[in-house]
Amino acid sequence: MSQVTEHGGGVWSIRVPIPDNPLGHTLVHVLDTDRGPVLIDTGWDDPASWTELTDGLTALGTSVRDVHGIVITHHHPDHHGLSGQVREASGAWIAMHAADTAVVRRTRESEPGTWLDYLARKLTAVGAPEEHTAPLLAARASGRRASTLPGLRSALPDREIVPGELLDLAGRRLRAIWTPGHTPGHVCLHLEEEHPANLPGHGRLFSGDHLLPGISPHIGLYEDPDEHGGPPCSNEAESLGEVTDPLGDYLDSLERIGRLGVAEVLPAHQYAFADASGRVRELLDHHEERLTGLLDLLATPLTPWQLAERMEWNRPWDQIPYGSRHIAVSEAEAHVRRLVKLGRAEAVAGTDPVTYVAV
Repeated sequence: MSQVTEHGGGVWSIRVPIPDNPLGHTLVHVLDTDRGPVLIDTGWDDPASWTELTDGLTALGTSVRDVHGIVITHHHPDHHGLSGQVREASGAWIAMHAADTAVVRRTRESEPGTWLDYLARKLTAVGAPEEHTAPLLAARASGRRASTLPGLRSALPDREIVPGELLDLAGRRLRAIWTPGHTPGHVCLHLEEEHPANLPGHGRLFSGDHLLPGISPHIGLYEDPDEHGGPPCSNEAESLGEVTDPLGDYLDSLERIGRLGVAEVLPAHQYAFADASGRVRELLDHHEERLTGLLDLLATPLTPWQLAERMEWNRPWDQIPYGSRHIAVSEAEAHVRRLVKLGRAEAVAGTDPVTYVAV
């Protein structure tokens, strides 16, 4: 497929590869403004990705040196990774929601090994077997630095994205919409301009990872760093020790996006698509079906790890790669939190690691 796609109305996308990842690439969107091109996300920090990004800009008749600004949908390394390098080459500003900026700041300040310690403790707490946590503890003992993990030395943004407000883009109307769930500070960006092909609907939506045509985005868990030694809190409630409900946040923000009535969605992965409200309904139904299925599994008390082992994934559990199991168990825990919040499941008193059961 072509590296660069024109979407009309001064909008293009560049396919920037993600090394060794089944997603394949990030779609970095380029928005023409009266002060020069603005990037929506930048791609993974990798030499081949940098080459694809800069070659794509050259193909559009511009260069990385001309980039005026960078708007980040969320802090993950396949979106924010190259931001610092683009800023160094161009002097561009970087904008991000405050909640994800807090994630970036705390991870940059992490002491060596902090993240490996956190992951090992977190996985033990949700019931991971010793053979799964052993490699993390061995890496910690060998002195592997936190800076070797992807995304832990990402660039600090210098502008804040304020939900509901228009970004300062000369000649364009781009409004930020806070859509937490995938990360605490994920934003979608509503281009409030007539669609160049006159498709019915109200403008276009740069959806990041919040709304994808064929993938259900991962729901992220962000714990209290003082309690867990891990990444920063997603909000004030979690800093006070309350359990957050990121899946509930995601479902609520999905419904808000569905009500916008946009003509077209320009996601960060896969391809552009219409019928945002239809895709929102599919995702809401998917999560409701998954929650119902988990209640059946929780007829017997299970840890989040045991639950993840029994859930349906795109491949059998024994074929899921080591690192992907961390994501899977996080997804299981996010769904359990939602069930607890709804009063449909509860923790079993006195269990360690904690088990949950349907009520």
